[in-house]
Amino acid sequence: MSDEKAPFLRVVRGNPDDAELAALTVVLAAAASAPSAPPRRERRSRWGDRARLLRHAPAPGDGAWRASGFPR
Repeated sequence: MSDEKAPFLRVVRGNPDDAELAALTVVLAAAASAPSAPPRRERRSRWGDRARLLRHAPAPGDGAWRASGFPR
C-alpha cells in the first residue's frame, strides 16, 4: 500500500491554468463549508406576540360592527 493520498481535484478534460484551478478550489471549499439549511427561528408564544394588539378588519356578518370594538 502507498502512503500517498488521492488528489483533491483531478482535471479530466481541458488544460486549466493555475488561476482557474485556484478559483475552482475556492468555490468548492466555500460550498462545502456553507450551512446546508438556514438556521431555524424560535417560535414565539401567542402571549408575547405583539401582532395581536393590532386592530383587524371586522369579519362580515351579524354584529360585526359591535365586534370591531372588542379586542381579539
